Amino acid sequence: MDPGSLGAWVALPALGLCVGLLVGATGVGAGSLTTPALVLGFGVPPLVAVGTDLLFASATKMAGAVVHHKLGAVDTRVLRGLAIGSLPAAVLTLGVLWLAAIDKSMLASLIRTALGVVLMLTVCALLLRPLIGSRHSGTRDGADAPATQMPRLAVIGALLGVLVALTSIGAGALGVVALAVAVPAMTAQRIVGTDIAHAIPLTLVCGMGHLAMGHLDVHLLGSLLVGSVPGVWLGARLGVRLPDGVLRTLLAAVLLVAAVMLLAG
Repeated sequence: MDPGSLGAWVALPALGLCVGLLVGATGVGAGSLTTPALVLGFGVPPLVAVGTDLLFASATKMAGAVVHHKLGAVDTRVLRGLAIGSLPAAVLTLGVLWLAAIDKSMLASLIRTALGVVLMLTVCALLLRPLIGSRHSGTRDGADAPATQMPRLAVIGALLGVLVALTSIGAGALGVVALAVAVPAMTAQRIVGTDIAHAIPLTLVCGMGHLAMGHLDVHLLGSLLVGSVPGVWLGARLGVRLPDGVLRTLLAAVLLVAAVMLLAG
């Protein structure tokens, strides 16, 4: 579908609404679902889709993070640990993309395929997590995590920073899974809220870098935000009210769809 066509004027806000609902409830979708949808469904060039989606994700998740923060679902200590690694790594990656003669489209395609495989495996991990992590059931607050976890969170953040800068994918989908593994005491609600909050500065930094390289469609961005801002507000209020097991299953379902879209693309 041509992004400038009449049908796209309806389809793009509808896509934004659906993604906003998913992002608000699960923290996943702004990159792993939107970028493949723009490339496969609307014929947007991959690099333009990545740059536009990054700024779309930043604005959308900002609206969702406000709701999650008010409802106490953001762990600032874990957030700080991730950001220490992710922001410098993203800036360095953008610098390499700017200066090096790399086939960025081919690199992004290879990484998307790898992410699709990883997401398939993480769906199984999320569904099995209650069995594997039952020994952690006595503690449910990630803020009680020891300081020794901060280096681990910084490394995870650095990996996310590189992946998001290259593909716009990973801030939500892989961030959710990484937190579930790194801080097993966190509830699904706090994982989602913290992941959304962390994605704001990360996608903003990456988006500004791609903007400087000319990878942005302003009309596309505006059309998506028309639907996503109300969608993420509704999704966030729904997500914090879902039982932990239900939200974990929903997360797994969204990740599975994202993996299929990535591998199909």
